[in-house]
Amino acid sequence: MGSGGHSSGKRKSKTLSSTKEGEVLKRAPHTKPPFTLGELRKAIPPHCFKRSVARSFSYVFFDLIIASIFAYVAINYFWNLPHNLSFLAWPLYWFAQGAVMTGVWVIAHECGHHAFSDYQWLDDLVGFILHSFLLVPYFSWKHSHRRHHSNTGSVDRDEVFVPKRRSTIRWYTKYLNNPVGRTLTLSVTLFFGWPLYLAFNVSGRKYDRFACHYDPYGPIYSDRERFQIFLSDVGVLAALYGIYRLVLAQGLVWTLCVYGMPLAVVNALLVLITYLQHTHPSLPHYDSNEWEWFKGALSTIDRDYGWILNKVLHHITDTHVTHHLFSTMPHYHAMEATNAIKPILREYYQFDGTPIYKALWREAKECMYVEPDDDSDNKGVLWYNKL
Repeated sequence: MGSGGHSSGKRKSKTLSSTKEGEVLKRAPHTKPPFTLGELRKAIPPHCFKRSVARSFSYVFFDLIIASIFAYVAINYFWNLPHNLSFLAWPLYWFAQGAVMTGVWVIAHECGHHAFSDYQWLDDLVGFILHSFLLVPYFSWKHSHRRHHSNTGSVDRDEVFVPKRRSTIRWYTKYLNNPVGRTLTLSVTLFFGWPLYLAFNVSGRKYDRFACHYDPYGPIYSDRERFQIFLSDVGVLAALYGIYRLVLAQGLVWTLCVYGMPLAVVNALLVLITYLQHTHPSLPHYDSNEWEWFKGALSTIDRDYGWILNKVLHHITDTHVTHHLFSTMPHYHAMEATNAIKPILREYYQFDGTPIYKALWREAKECMYVEPDDDSDNKGVLWYNKL
């Protein structure tokens, strides 16, 4: 009897787990919401839309102080550690420093949305400096990212992480659709996806000619934006020159350990966060006939990276839905705003608390391409499928 009771408990636990997963993977509504953007705005306390220069800078200074402390400890103590401890200490530093620097990246991202202060020139100055330090062409990214927010969920006009149609799947994809191939694909995507997107528009919107974030005359940008693209290139080149001087002074290994590897973690976290914000079996995508801005903005999902990382990353992880609805709202009010609009959003609000490593593997396996359902009359709504 004891054995039978134990088995029954396991079956019950498995059933509850399956039910919970089914709720997480349940498709989001794709019809026009029964509420308006104005109604959501009214539900949010007015102070959530107020930007404070002092408070915004406090996050900049705090992040930079923490990053400086981490770098000081690594530079002054790690080189003298025994080899067995050194092999443990450096990777811990790379991840911790990379996470903090990703928080700095998020603040620069906020500058690009004019959510840092009430002064556009100050936002652009802070964002330009911070992003250039992280080898990001600030204005180039700012303009393409604005178009992403303007076209989220559109398979025809979105700017980044545009899902593939089945007809565009490459011939070799089927050979990578296995654990080894999936691991290889995810590794390349996480560590090289961001620079490949900036340089070659990989995973970005398809243009009729070569598109690149460093090209002022590329198809991504308009004539009035070209000077700022030049300026972004100057910022990145200045940072690269600084890195070159650092290599001459301290050596390549020193520079890679102190700056290069944390930057690689920044790039990986950025791709991971963005990918999981817009890739989920429950999220619809739309063609040009069905797409509307409001529906597209709701076709995103919040994730939970744990209390510490959510905090370090300034809640870009678990308030992304609100961010797409009100992108000029500062991050320090986004959680309060999210809690205020959840009762109105109801099933239109998407959240998945699946552990990130499990979610990444599941999405890489289940979300290979988008297509409308075969038995659906509405062919303008597309859903993720696996091969």
